Amino acid sequence: MNYYTIKDLETLSGIKAHTIRIWEKRYNLLEPQRSTTNIRFYSDDELKKLLNVSMLVKHGFKISKVADFEAKQIHDEVLKLNQRPLSTEGLIDQLIVHMVNFDDKSFEQLLNQEIEKVGFENTFTSVIFPLFEKVGIYWQIGSIFPAQEHFVSNITRDLLIQASSEVKNHDSRFTVLFFLKEGEMHELSLLFYNYLALKAGYKTVYLGQNVPFEDLLKIDGLQKIDLIFTAFINGIEPEELEEYLNKMDQAFKRKKVFVSGAQLAKHKPKLPSHFKIVTDLKSFKKYFGELG
Repeated sequence: MNYYTIKDLETLSGIKAHTIRIWEKRYNLLEPQRSTTNIRFYSDDELKKLLNVSMLVKHGFKISKVADFEAKQIHDEVLKLNQRPLSTEGLIDQLIVHMVNFDDKSFEQLLNQEIEKVGFENTFTSVIFPLFEKVGIYWQIGSIFPAQEHFVSNITRDLLIQASSEVKNHDSRFTVLFFLKEGEMHELSLLFYNYLALKAGYKTVYLGQNVPFEDLLKIDGLQKIDLIFTAFINGIEPEELEEYLNKMDQAFKRKKVFVSGAQLAKHKPKLPSHFKIVTDLKSFKKYFGELG
């Protein structure tokens, strides 16, 4: 079981700690335990209850009414919100509720509704990536635990793989190699760009995360590769980044190489002329225009 401070509850729910304390005293909403040093802490179940209650309150329910609901009634009312039009912020908040509850059915249902409404690409750029930015911050400050991040990562990863599998460009004139270097494990953005390249008409060779450099050389010798795409997301020292980029330059001198990720913006390495930085969806589409 995991335990949370009142600051964790404030961060995850968006409800001020002062308000949470009032809800505790006035409505007996939560029953925190206390450490030997008299600090309040809360269980998984209490976090889930607060997230569900805060979601209802944000959508017009009165706390005095919700406080009297049984657990099933709270859960049922939250599920009904899935049927309502939500703002992007409200949608992300509700996805976080489903994440904390490990409610894969509701999480997928809400995502699929948004995909039907605004399309696959827009859902990823306006909802899923902002969601992961939020989840990443929560994870760094210890307000959620790794299993919760893995839960949403695997759902969205499966969505991307399924969408990509429906696009086949075996006879395309150009092939793009997608990979992450050894030690790089965060592949969602890479999967998304792989999907966009397929949709634009390219053939792709997708190697995914944690690929040894020697394997890249073997692939290039066995398969016609026209373009290379990789990302630098994990923390990396400037010297290590420069060294890796130099290795890529030497290995792929006659190919266009596209690089992305936060570490490029942080360290601003000098790039060879055949390297291009992809900063966002707009720049990706500029470089990877649809093939005729």
